[in-house]
Amino acid sequence: MSYRLKYDPAAEAVHEAMPASASESLTLAFAAACHDPLGATQPYEEDDDVVRMLITEHAFAVLLIGQQTKTITVLQVTYLG
Repeated sequence: MSYRLKYDPAAEAVHEAMPASASESLTLAFAAACHDPLGATQPYEEDDDVVRMLITEHAFAVLLIGQQTKTITVLQVTYLG
């Protein structure tokens, strides 16, 4: 079962402001995470399978994985340039 993606408004604004190619790459990475949250992401500090990182060539995102609710909440997006 796929996970549903939710955005913090500030994270969504950063994603929307990114150049098209960087935004598309991040969107594809989010899609992969929705199908396999743990396989497509990396631990963020402590490996608790709850707070995870998604890293692309031009962006970094911090995610909150809701195992029971089947949601991935994007807490932060940082454009790396």
